[in-house]
Amino acid sequence: QVQLVESGGGLVQAGDSLRLSCEASGRTFSRYAMGWFRQAPGKEREFVAAISGSGLSTNYGDSVKGRFTIARDNAKNTVYLQMNSLKPEDTANYYCAAGGSRSSTARGYTYWGQGTQVTVSS
Repeated sequence: QVQLVESGGGLVQAGDSLRLSCEASGRTFSRYAMGWFRQAPGKEREFVAAISGSGLSTNYGDSVKGRFTIARDNAKNTVYLQMNSLKPEDTANYYCAAGGSRSSTARGYTYWGQGTQVTVSS
């Protein structure tokens, strides 16, 4: 069982940066690929980024490539999402998830956090 707790969300202006964190419980964190997804009201959950257990491989959704960076610190059981050049369309609830591979679909993940809200004003 893995429990995930996100933090770092908030209200920012367009062009600002924000870093989200997701801390995991348990001793097997490095065995899991980690992903970030987001969901805005009335929209489907969207893939943002994923990282392998080792941290050596990453992949990103098209809408955030070049602006967002995913990273992890296995010693701290934490995965991060650095978000730069934020846009109003980035406004959503952001979720981290743990699974067996760097899937870009929600079905690829077993464990989910409760989410943290990011709001970007224009």
